[in-house]
Amino acid sequence: MPGEVLKLPRPFLTMGFGSAGEPQPLPQGDQHPQWKEMSFCEGPRHSEQILQVLNVYRRSGTFTDMVLQVDSSEFPCHRAILSAGSIYFRTMFNGQLRESRQQLVRIQGIGASTMETVLNFVYEGKAVLDEANVGSVFGAADMLGVSVLSKACVQFLEERMDHSNCLGIMDFASSYLITPLADKCQTMLYRDFVEVYKHEEFLSLAKERVVELLTSEQLQVDKEEVLVEAVLKWVHHVPAERKGALQELLELVRLPLVDPVFFVNVIESDDLVQDCRECRPLLQEARMYHVLGREVDSVRTRPRKCMGRAEVIVVIGGCDRNGFSRLSFTEKLNPYTKEWVPGATIPGYSKSEFASCELQNEVYVSGGQLNSSDVWKYMPQVDHWVRVASLAKARWRHKMTALLGKLYAVGGFNGLERLSNVECYSVYDNQWRTVAPLLLAVSSAALVGCSGKLYVIGGAVNNDCNTNKVQCYNTEEDQWQYVSSCPFSQRCINATAHNNTIYVVGGLLDQIYSYTPKTDNWSKVVDLPMKLESCGLTVCEGKVYIVGGRDSCASATDQVWAYSPESGKLTDEKPMSRSVSYHGCVTVTQWPPKKTH
Repeated sequence: MPGEVLKLPRPFLTMGFGSAGEPQPLPQGDQHPQWKEMSFCEGPRHSEQILQVLNVYRRSGTFTDMVLQVDSSEFPCHRAILSAGSIYFRTMFNGQLRESRQQLVRIQGIGASTMETVLNFVYEGKAVLDEANVGSVFGAADMLGVSVLSKACVQFLEERMDHSNCLGIMDFASSYLITPLADKCQTMLYRDFVEVYKHEEFLSLAKERVVELLTSEQLQVDKEEVLVEAVLKWVHHVPAERKGALQELLELVRLPLVDPVFFVNVIESDDLVQDCRECRPLLQEARMYHVLGREVDSVRTRPRKCMGRAEVIVVIGGCDRNGFSRLSFTEKLNPYTKEWVPGATIPGYSKSEFASCELQNEVYVSGGQLNSSDVWKYMPQVDHWVRVASLAKARWRHKMTALLGKLYAVGGFNGLERLSNVECYSVYDNQWRTVAPLLLAVSSAALVGCSGKLYVIGGAVNNDCNTNKVQCYNTEEDQWQYVSSCPFSQRCINATAHNNTIYVVGGLLDQIYSYTPKTDNWSKVVDLPMKLESCGLTVCEGKVYIVGGRDSCASATDQVWAYSPESGKLTDEKPMSRSVSYHGCVTVTQWPPKKTH
């Protein structure tokens, strides 16, 4: 009858447990005391089906309660779904913003296809990403606070990052402050630059980015030729617009350190390089370095740390702490580990008060007590000493230096008198020849080549008297002349040159002095922690190193100091493995030496 309500005597189980297949009543009360509550879950498949249905409703406009307008497209949506999946919409609809009451909400900065991708993800947790849309989808997800989707975009980029796109992805990641992704891209860029520069993204970089790369200490390339090729490839990509940047970029490359054959075949034969007048000084510097070696001193002659090769200080022979034993050791300072590593010793050569210098990245040692004329050459790349042509006049307490590709052995003592004799050595024909003598015979003076001339500073004129005279030699005229006297009269001093400035240490002076040939002026540079004489003095990595020497008590020291002309500061460095004085001390460029066990 209408309105009649069907009353069941008790709940029924609808799964057909009876013998005849009829529904059986559920046990109640104490009829079935072991009966327990059962929970049932279909799993994630149920929720997926619900979300799929809701997304179908969205597309058809079924049960929707608002519309998103993106450009000229409209997307009917459910406020509850948007609020559940997006922080942006949750804030909008739950707050007092006018959009919370509007039926139509306009969204700026997102394209229609991108919004469709985001809405599919909000509703169903699914999105189709590719290289074309991942950037815009991430931007929309980041703006709307759909964090799971934005993380998926980052993962997508990480998995597809390679040499051809790491620059673009790095820029993208940096613009959105995605630091981990940007760091991964940067690591690939610096580690694999030899591959990255071959792709279109590098060729499309702005000049400022190329400059940034060339000046980065993190760049890992095993030879300078890679960077030269990268610069030339970048300039030739749009030559009309970029040829004006050629000189600026080549200044940042170590042209002196490229292979001479590569220099001739690739750089000097390049049309744009040939036409660039501003590049000519850079090319000339490289040519001079290939001939003269470390006599050419600039930031471009110092190897990049990533290339493995480095400037290494070499200490040769000398006297022990008490000055009695003459040592035949050769040691090198590894600039990275700061360890002193043994090198090959001079065969049968155990002398002191000899002279040493570097020429074309090889070490030369000449003379020494008593009255030796021997000359040896050390080749650091193979760690081997060889004998070369002997001096015409035997001597010790003399000095030797390189100038314009030749060696000069100057002054000294022969056991009877101070010498004014000067000899010049040619590597080309392995011969010494005599040139114009000193104006004043001296021993234990300082000798250095600087700005194309030789300078002999101070020294002893006899057993009791020193001089403050400075003698300058012009190689073109084969003549000596006096220049401004030094502000001291000392013997057992040493000199080195850096950036057209001469630095003098020793003679039991407690200061470093400098002389500038261009202005003919002397000045005090910095105080030393102790008085020294007969110490080693060399330039390494742009700093003036003072190595060992004798103190005012005639005891040798193992101390090492470094003076930075750039900062004006003197710093303590790791001591040598032994105390030494009257030793040789030079700098060469080689693969960092390692200890052998």
